[in-house]
Amino acid sequence: MKKTIQYTSVLLIFLFLTPVFAQQEVKNKGVFVEHQNEFYQKILQGIKDFNKKPEQKKEEFIMDFTGVDYPKSVNEFKSYWFNPPVSQGNTGTCWSFSTTSFLESEVYRINHIKLKLSPIYTVYWEYVEKTKRFIKERGNSEFGQGSESNAVLRIWKKYGIVPNDVYTGLKPGQEFHDHSKMFQEMQTYLNSVKQNDAWNEAEAVNTIKSIMNHYIGEPPAKFTYNGKEYTPKDFLKDVVKLNLNDYIDIMSLMEEPYYQKVEYKVPDNWWHSKEYYNVPLNDFMSAIKHAIRNGYTMALGGDVSEPGINSKLGVAVIPTFDIPSADINEYSRQFRFSNKTTTDDHGIHLVGYLHKDGKDWYLIKDSGSGARNNKNHKGFYFYRQDYVKLKMIDFMVNKNAVEDLLKKFKN
Repeated sequence: MKKTIQYTSVLLIFLFLTPVFAQQEVKNKGVFVEHQNEFYQKILQGIKDFNKKPEQKKEEFIMDFTGVDYPKSVNEFKSYWFNPPVSQGNTGTCWSFSTTSFLESEVYRINHIKLKLSPIYTVYWEYVEKTKRFIKERGNSEFGQGSESNAVLRIWKKYGIVPNDVYTGLKPGQEFHDHSKMFQEMQTYLNSVKQNDAWNEAEAVNTIKSIMNHYIGEPPAKFTYNGKEYTPKDFLKDVVKLNLNDYIDIMSLMEEPYYQKVEYKVPDNWWHSKEYYNVPLNDFMSAIKHAIRNGYTMALGGDVSEPGINSKLGVAVIPTFDIPSADINEYSRQFRFSNKTTTDDHGIHLVGYLHKDGKDWYLIKDSGSGARNNKNHKGFYFYRQDYVKLKMIDFMVNKNAVEDLLKKFKN
């Protein structure tokens, strides 16, 4: 009897446990999730807020445009063909963007074709040329981001040019140009070359190219355009078809003799070009007025850091509290250049004009960031004639636009 009870008990326990043992063990899985520690982030933010210094707002003194009657629309201007404005991003390459834009307009004016050319292609080879001279001059040559309009002609003659979509200088997904790290790296390298007297041109050029290739890519030796293969030089000769010797630079400064070709003594003229036609201020202004009214656009260079520039309005004038317009002359212009309140800090493209209330206004295509702060005409400024007269130092134009002026030069 007892054995029967024992057997029965064991059988009942076995029957009860059997389903438990029969169940399969659950296998856990792993997943990837973003690490989060909300309270630790709260700690860090609290520390940051506690240590944060009070923000000091930077104010600048600018002209009050209340009551000033200025143009409100690009459509008010008589203008000539140009490609839409593009941004130079975080670079010091306005000289290439503005002059490339000018030469694109020249291609259309002369050949009646619309091209978008690569400003960064010119920048790439300009850095190569700067490196060569830096080595040749044992570090006593300017190596900066800036240059001049006639540098574009010099580079095109030696290296040709390519369409913009062939060489943009941008990486996939990159919206804006940014040369800050690239330039810092190049500058650091060349400083080390100078410190170590390592004047090997081939090595220096290859290193500078390697740095640029990383940041903005290597320019093409050959490419296809409209189904045909070109080199950059062939593209310049067969498609762009501009006579680059037809373009000259005109400047107006008292420090050099008038009606002579002189050197423009600014850091961006790093190769010391002496191909600037220096003229009196009245001739300078007359040449601009005559050229734009006869279908010629031009690339201008000068100073854009003035209280009379308002980027939100897209307007540039000379305030009367600076100097009345009627008093602007060669002396006031030279005075500002000599004391460095006028500098050669920006290149722009003059594409149109408007005569309003007895004064000329000029339509300026600008690759700088300030030109994109206004809501109504992004990429443009409206310069009144007094601003050009006081602050714009030089311009590049087709020589046919200034034939009469050139007759005053003995050479």
